[in-house]
Amino acid sequence: MSRRRLVAALAAVAAVAGGGAAVTALGSPGEQQAVADPGLPPATVPLTRGDLSDSSRQDGTLGHLGERKINAGPAGTLTWLPPAGSTVARDGRLYEVDGAPVRLMYGAEPMYRTLKTGDKGKDVRQLEENLAALGYVGFTVDEEYTAKTAAAVKRWQKSHDLKRTGTVGPDALVFAGSAVRVKAAAAAPGDRVAPGGPVLTVTGSERVVRFKVPVADAGLAKAGTAVVVQLPDGSRAPGKVSSVGKTASAGDDPQDRTPKIDVTVSFDAPEKVTGIDQSPVTVDLTGETRKGVLSVPVNALLALPGGGFGIQVVENGTARDVKVELGMFGQGRVEITGSGLREGMKVGVPSA
Repeated sequence: MSRRRLVAALAAVAAVAGGGAAVTALGSPGEQQAVADPGLPPATVPLTRGDLSDSSRQDGTLGHLGERKINAGPAGTLTWLPPAGSTVARDGRLYEVDGAPVRLMYGAEPMYRTLKTGDKGKDVRQLEENLAALGYVGFTVDEEYTAKTAAAVKRWQKSHDLKRTGTVGPDALVFAGSAVRVKAAAAAPGDRVAPGGPVLTVTGSERVVRFKVPVADAGLAKAGTAVVVQLPDGSRAPGKVSSVGKTASAGDDPQDRTPKIDVTVSFDAPEKVTGIDQSPVTVDLTGETRKGVLSVPVNALLALPGGGFGIQVVENGTARDVKVELGMFGQGRVEITGSGLREGMKVGVPSA
């Protein structure tokens, strides 16, 4: 490769690392045609016109959303725990102490006090939202625990054969953001637990994929970006990027200290996704499509003496440099525009 072709290729790669978008190659660039004349480039490829689409393939890991600890509300002896891998939904048994179930409700606020008539706060609204979702209505969903709220609580208690007190606290309820999947037990039936003592480790019930991308490629994995995940059984499941980390880290691989950020993918139909946690998967990110653009291999670029980039066009046994503007990069190709360019032109490239 000539010095100016090497400089151009390195500069092009640097442009991509600085935030250029990735593109899908336009099929086969065609057979390279050897050029015998030493005054011409060693080989040529045709200038190709077609559609370019952002794409990137990443290695990911199948798992579940989030992880948190469930700590005991009441003191006593653990008498029942759900098996690992099971899912607990709203109003389901999460664990039992002294034979009394502690049930799951949805919400971000922790169950830190016993709620009763006259109490006010976000945790009151959260409880009322759950009661209403379960069909125990007759009150206004707000931040005030009224006599009508207490009446709904009594109906809920009656349905579970509990003492109808009209009050409810950490001895009966745990709040989590959604249904949870039991990852592991932190204790065993028969163990004594104290309030705040560890009972379970849970995750969200939704299947997700996590992977890392170099900081320079973060633009390819913006929240909302469409993806297709190839699962361990060979099936493919559509989804989208649901979150992108804000902090970069070099990771644990001593051979690759490139700063990377965490990306999480949610499936469009998570209930249809199966597979063992920590299974490897591949993630195809898709994005913008540009119709009918010209592109060449990146190694066809030349660094022009006056600055900028060009390509070497070979016509009628002679070669000439043509200045070009660069567009999208990816998978060894680059989109170009410039005066007099047309599909099928022969463009000089190194022989190796």
